[in-house]
Amino acid sequence: MRTKNIKIKQKSFGFHQQKEVFVLSLENDHGMRLRVTNFGASIMSLDVPDISGGYTNVVAGFDSITDYIQKSKNKESKFLGASIGRYAGRISNKKIEINNIDYPLYHEEGVHLHGGEHGFDESVWEIAYIDDDQSAITLSYQSEDMEEGYPGNLNVKVIYQLTNDNELKITYHAVSDQDTIVNLTNHAYYNLNGEDSIKDHTLQLNCSKFVDVDEKQLPTGILKPVIGTKYDFLVSKGLHKLEPGNIIDNAFVFDPEQEAKATLMSERTGIRMDILTNQPAVVIYTVEEFPDWDFRKGIAYTAFPAICFETQNFPDAPNYDHFPSAFLKAGEFYENSSTFRFSKMI
Repeated sequence: MRTKNIKIKQKSFGFHQQKEVFVLSLENDHGMRLRVTNFGASIMSLDVPDISGGYTNVVAGFDSITDYIQKSKNKESKFLGASIGRYAGRISNKKIEINNIDYPLYHEEGVHLHGGEHGFDESVWEIAYIDDDQSAITLSYQSEDMEEGYPGNLNVKVIYQLTNDNELKITYHAVSDQDTIVNLTNHAYYNLNGEDSIKDHTLQLNCSKFVDVDEKQLPTGILKPVIGTKYDFLVSKGLHKLEPGNIIDNAFVFDPEQEAKATLMSERTGIRMDILTNQPAVVIYTVEEFPDWDFRKGIAYTAFPAICFETQNFPDAPNYDHFPSAFLKAGEFYENSSTFRFSKMI
């Protein structure tokens, strides 16, 4: 597949599952750069303008495609930058029910996580379209009927786009030939310093409630107010209180009247990231530490190296009637559209 100019570059890195694996590099008119691989439809890096006049890579990722494949195979990858499906997050009861039919799901101790034993993050996606004029690529994946227990042949597409407003737009589309359950997201790990820790970042969430969970991180069905809890980020505050055993790994419910749903800032680089989405919730995950991995360009991370913003439906929504529906009727279209807007702090 050819492109018209050098905004989007494509390089082969061999084969996996008898399919060719590529790294695609996108760039906008301001020099903002995104690297994506079709293995897991994963974000590898994102270079963003900073206050020094240079660029900071704000997404944790490996240099080597081999690392992505091997660590994913060994269940060690932490879903680094990957596309997650068919269902992002946790599902209880070892099954889903659709039209009064039970569909058993892969589970560990009763919990189904991120689509099952072999989710979308382990698959080689097809490069469906390259739009050099818009600095956008479309990757596609055909999830077969009963893959990981889910009914229906599900056609999935993700569009990654860099706009000239310094936005990363991530849009997931899906359509099935049978009634099914769908909840897709991206699992990128953000650090606006480009290294070290996020403990000097500030976070603001337009979320008045969070999804209460039990000891297995499964929802109890209760939405609790954030006020008076450690989850209150209605007003921007620092992440310096993150400590071992005191991480954030919860779904927050967006307040619908606000356009920008979340904001992350780093004074060190002067980078501000605003998040907009059509999804009802976001799972915020502040990973406590990364293993001793070889990251891009030898980047070194310390305690609390990154934060995930997994824009999506509520976890375990198929088992709670009062949660937003994850049901996708045959022939109808699913869309998860999220924008990560980057600017310099004022």
